[in-house]
Amino acid sequence: MAWFFTENEITADFFTISGENAKHIKVLRMRRGEALTLVTPCKIQCECELISLDDNCAEVKVVSKQPCQNEPDVAVTLYQALPKGDKMDYIIQKCVELGVSRIVPMISERCVSRPDEKTLRKKQERWQKIALQAAMQSRRGIIPEVGNCVRFKKAVELSCQNEKTIFFYELGGESVKKLLPDKPKSIGIFIGSEGGFSPEEVDLAVKNGAQTATLGKRILRAETAPLAALSIIMYQTDNF
Repeated sequence: MAWFFTENEITADFFTISGENAKHIKVLRMRRGEALTLVTPCKIQCECELISLDDNCAEVKVVSKQPCQNEPDVAVTLYQALPKGDKMDYIIQKCVELGVSRIVPMISERCVSRPDEKTLRKKQERWQKIALQAAMQSRRGIIPEVGNCVRFKKAVELSCQNEKTIFFYELGGESVKKLLPDKPKSIGIFIGSEGGFSPEEVDLAVKNGAQTATLGKRILRAETAPLAALSIIMYQTDNF
């Protein structure tokens, strides 16, 4: 079943879909009578029936409503150091599928990729579109936000908003199981680029409340580590 997000709440029995969602419905060649799902900003899942479609909009009948049950009960923010090439596209797509709530791209000391501000703005727009597409495909209850790219120090400051911050470090730390004896409401996770983190960055994060963690004895690629970390956290918090 097709899955879409709306910018407005749905209060009536009929709803008009416009913009990119209407175009997508037309691309899918959906026909009158077919079912589709609309999710509102308040995570209300509306099961609908398509009743008409033209070039600019689609009209649907709301058949039923219920709170979306597809979201994890722990909010995970990924602070991801920029990897080389287009690996960030893959990281965002897969992390959204796995249940991440927010992604904060960051530039750490050992990042090889250091785009200028204009390039970063364009990348951020593309990353947000990737997050939207992945959220639709995986039937999320929200569209995870891809924030503006920040420096490492700023990312550490932002991470203090989380109930728990886990800093994945290639030179070792505790297992996620030991760091999560209970279930916090919000978790921040730090993942490095190809060069990892510097000792000074680790010290700064720890001084601000982060706990170092390991993903095992093997060294994972920059695009593999966030997926492994997020999968472990979702499993450990009974969300997988």
